[in-house]
Amino acid sequence: MQPSDFSPNSAVDLGARKAALEREAKQRAEESTGRTNPYAVNVDESNFQQVLERSMSAPVVLAVLAGWSEQSKQVETALDKLSRGSGGNWILGRIDSEGSPQLVQALRVQGAPTIIIAIQGQVMPLMQGPATEEQLRDGLTQVFGALAQQGMLPPGHPGTVDGDPSAMPEEGETAPEPDVDPGDPVDAEAQAALDRGDFDAAAAVFEKALTADPRNAEFKAKLAQVRLIGRLQNVDPEAVHQAAADRPDDVDVQITLADIDMYGGKFEDAFDRLVAAVKGSADEDRDKARGHLLSLFDLLPAGDPRVSAARRKLTAALF
Repeated sequence: MQPSDFSPNSAVDLGARKAALEREAKQRAEESTGRTNPYAVNVDESNFQQVLERSMSAPVVLAVLAGWSEQSKQVETALDKLSRGSGGNWILGRIDSEGSPQLVQALRVQGAPTIIIAIQGQVMPLMQGPATEEQLRDGLTQVFGALAQQGMLPPGHPGTVDGDPSAMPEEGETAPEPDVDPGDPVDAEAQAALDRGDFDAAAAVFEKALTADPRNAEFKAKLAQVRLIGRLQNVDPEAVHQAAADRPDDVDVQITLADIDMYGGKFEDAFDRLVAAVKGSADEDRDKARGHLLSLFDLLPAGDPRVSAARRKLTAALF
């Protein structure tokens, strides 16, 4: 597939992206505690083109995974271990098959787990189905060796799966301890709740932290994100869209649809939807729409121009 075969502006199946958003929240929490893999990146429609560009300087191993699949979890764990030991020789790109169906379709993937190699802006299939760490190592070794022979690897690349052996500690020598940041205890506690799938508990952690530090914008944004994920856990986007068409004056439906829009990155659509709900409702419904709109603002930086524009529209709708 040529890079031009895929448009990063393609429509996204928001219902399928629930798992992707959960993964993103978990990834951010891992980053805050210093437990993330420095040689791995989550890949979706929004950054796929950048990943292809990155493959010009180092191979990218794209792993198409499914959150419900035990085989995917095993492959992801093995690849994560291998990539950590690569020293940056190659990058692991994790694609959530449920969260990025358009990307999966563009890559012509038939099932998960599937491994694809991206190099020099091009993609080529490697293997599909379950695989052990040793099988993955052997497969990547063969591919990197072939790429080296064809002159497709960047200058200085050793053509191996692991990092430069000369950089490894000698036998009997103790490797230096990594400089690990233990992270903020608030993030650690929230991460533990997310690991259990308990979004209410994670939200409660950030709520408590904000009580002690009301001006902490980072905690406020994380709280808004966790709440959004939690609200969408049992939502059927198609049913919500149909309900919105059938009952355009139902403020609760419009609020849920705004959440779906936010989830899909359609921030202005979400804001405009709730501004219209404020304008077209009264009393309790009006307050509900307004309050929800204000809560969604926390998902973006305070200075974001889309937030500023929506605030002006809200003021006009109210007065």
